[in-house]
Amino acid sequence: MIITDKYTLEELKNGYSINNNNAYQCICCGAVFEDGEVFRFGERFFNAERAIKLHMAAEHPQRLTELLDCGSRYLQLTQNQKELLACIGAGLTDNQIAEKLGVTPSTVRHQRFMFRERAKSARMYLAAWEIAVSGAEKSKAKPEEEFLPIHEEAKMIDDRYNITEKENQQILDGAFESLSPLKLKQFSPKEKKKIVILRRIAEQFEKNRHYSEKEVNQILEAIYDDYVTIRRYLIEYGYMDRTKDCKDYWLR
Repeated sequence: MIITDKYTLEELKNGYSINNNNAYQCICCGAVFEDGEVFRFGERFFNAERAIKLHMAAEHPQRLTELLDCGSRYLQLTQNQKELLACIGAGLTDNQIAEKLGVTPSTVRHQRFMFRERAKSARMYLAAWEIAVSGAEKSKAKPEEEFLPIHEEAKMIDDRYNITEKENQQILDGAFESLSPLKLKQFSPKEKKKIVILRRIAEQFEKNRHYSEKEVNQILEAIYDDYVTIRRYLIEYGYMDRTKDCKDYWLR
């Protein structure tokens, strides 16, 4: 999963960024190329800047496909639109795309036009936002209340996620008997409280680790008696995922 907030437009397009240690890092697989070192590709050696580009060409040649399949909530495209963009990226003509997707050439032309209009709108919005943020940074002005970041796999973004740091702490204090060890008093039916509670419970699981259903149940039962409900909502709200046979769970 690509954490969109971390990268610039150019970094998202290129597939790599320069981290705090001045190293080139692939945002697709995490590979790191330290500045000042040399890296071997075939029979030749290259510096970090050239090496990351060779890495992208060799390991991630389908950059557009990776972006379209990244699962980010910010990429609001239908499956048909993703397929059409992939065809455009492959250099197919309108007639070839129409034949491949089973639509008319006029439909393809219309969708190309809509893509261009959306891109124009996105560029204008991005320019306005960056100017506004730059002005705020220069004046050192800060919002009166900071909102908590929304997790990448949130299923539907609305006012439920407008949660300030103060609200978050108030909900935690009211919902849990103890925060260490974590012990839930009552699982609230109110959406905003539900999100805060689930966020904290999800923190009990390790990233990049897989759990059996028994292990998940053991962790959740120690937090709240009705662990089945908590487990279901962790899945529904996008904090965790599982295989179809429910044998394997992981943090998203």
